[in-house]
Amino acid sequence: MKNAVIVFSRNGMGHAPVELQSKLAKKFLRLTIESGNLPGKILFYTEGVKLACSGSEALEELQELEAKGVELVLCLTCLDFFRLTDQVKVGVVGGMGDILTAIQMADHVISV
Repeated sequence: MKNAVIVFSRNGMGHAPVELQSKLAKKFLRLTIESGNLPGKILFYTEGVKLACSGSEALEELQELEAKGVELVLCLTCLDFFRLTDQVKVGVVGGMGDILTAIQMADHVISV
């Protein structure tokens, strides 16, 4: 799955109460790690950037994925909009150009 990209555009997964969305994202990331079938990149934009910032339930999983070589890319415009630039705990801050390039180069794009 190295040529796959996962996209988080929400602060969690699905259309549910915020607490459930967060729990689902954490579980999805944990199961991804346990599967050993890791994506090349995980992209975060709009509210998805919140998953990589202070207070996120998914920080442990994201740090583990990054340590295993998965590139985590966060949208700078989105971080600025939510005033979270100084709260990033994992990943690299990039621009929409970085996100677009990652999507264009991927064999598979999975939006969760």
